[in-house]
Amino acid sequence: MLRTLYRKLIFIYIILAIAGFTLLSTVGSHMVEDSLISSVSTSLYREATQIAANQGNLYYHDERSLTDLYHSLNSLASYHNSQIWLISTDGQILLNTAAALDEEHPEELTGFDPVALGSQYYSIGTFFDHFDDKMLSVMVPVTSNLRIKGYVAIHLSLQNVYQQRESLLARIDFLFLLVFGLSFVILIFFSLVVYRPLKKIINGAKEYASGNLTHKIDVTSHDEMGYLASTLNYMSGELNKTGEYQRKFVANVSHDFRSPLTSIKGYVEAILDGTIPPEMQEKYLKIVLFETERLHKLTQSLLTLNDIDSKGNMLDLTSFDINAVIKDTAASFEGTCTKKRISFSLILASRTLYVYADMGKIQQVLYNLIDNAIKFSNNDSTITVETTEKHGKVFVSVKDTGCGIPKASITKIWDRFYKLDASRGKDRKGTGLGLSIVKEIIAAHNQNINVVSTEGVGTEFIFTLSKGEVPKS
Repeated sequence: MLRTLYRKLIFIYIILAIAGFTLLSTVGSHMVEDSLISSVSTSLYREATQIAANQGNLYYHDERSLTDLYHSLNSLASYHNSQIWLISTDGQILLNTAAALDEEHPEELTGFDPVALGSQYYSIGTFFDHFDDKMLSVMVPVTSNLRIKGYVAIHLSLQNVYQQRESLLARIDFLFLLVFGLSFVILIFFSLVVYRPLKKIINGAKEYASGNLTHKIDVTSHDEMGYLASTLNYMSGELNKTGEYQRKFVANVSHDFRSPLTSIKGYVEAILDGTIPPEMQEKYLKIVLFETERLHKLTQSLLTLNDIDSKGNMLDLTSFDINAVIKDTAASFEGTCTKKRISFSLILASRTLYVYADMGKIQQVLYNLIDNAIKFSNNDSTITVETTEKHGKVFVSVKDTGCGIPKASITKIWDRFYKLDASRGKDRKGTGLGLSIVKEIIAAHNQNINVVSTEGVGTEFIFTLSKGEVPKS
């Protein structure tokens, strides 16, 4: 349907052009002619009135001869390209500038009746059948002492009016063609500026609808069309990223579920068919339990991320002592730390330090960061957890002296399922989701988290929280 928009505009343009030219050549022609006749007749009538009042009165008062009047009016008639007559009351043409003066044998008008002309100050016709062609005629009485002595008539060929009409119409036609040409230029401009970009945008939308999200709409103008194109390009890019993420997400989830399930299935089948002797079953059952814990941890992490994605910033915000939460969380890792001979150094800003946040989710952040620190720390090392207060915010730091993070991986550690080494992590229980969960939770609090790491030296994670009010006792 939109494809026909340009054709519709062309069709409307042609129809308007034809209609405009038709109206101009018919109605316009008549309007111009009527306007010219009205204007010319008014001018002739004014001229005839002046002749009757001046030279006509002089003649009828015997102050000027007919010959002198003839010569005087002849030059005036030549100037106006017209005929000037002096007519007696009985219809004799005493003077005609278009013919030789004959005072002895004046021409007579057949059926001369001034009353027949009506109230119109001009007439169009043969003037009592005197002319072969139609003339524009005006007639003014010459009066003296309230009596009509004669008439002054001026006749102008309609050909003169028609010539003026054609001249004016030619100018109007030129202006019309000029406007027509300018409108055509505007139509071409519309095609280049509006229609072609719109067509590209429509084609781009079709490509997106068919699944080709890599298509780019080539519209770079700095207007609404360009803005729409850039918006659609951005949308397609984001959708493509989302689709790519979903594909990677499914692939990673499939991989992380398939490996432990394959192990569990293989060991259980071996125990059932007797491949593994009874005296060795306990060893392999512990492996099955280990893989089951991996699956449980992965499932819990996925549920946590889904909860964050679906609920967004729906947090249970309260004021609580962050120092107490840190102590409790660190204590929960006593068993793991004992095995690796890892100790905790808690450097807390004061005895109590209240923050305003979701306690459960912040506890999870601390758990994931400490768990990560233990995972990549060497034996006989120390993990430092520190709290400070600056500029109305609380800073929490979790620092280890482990292997560190490669510089190229710093920006990737927040990605879901990302693991530092090719074997998908030194600790096979890792899911690659812990830091993603941390990032999402801190972002949900409208706070920041940063990481500082040096290979072979250690890693420090620092996040901020809003300061809370001390509860009233």
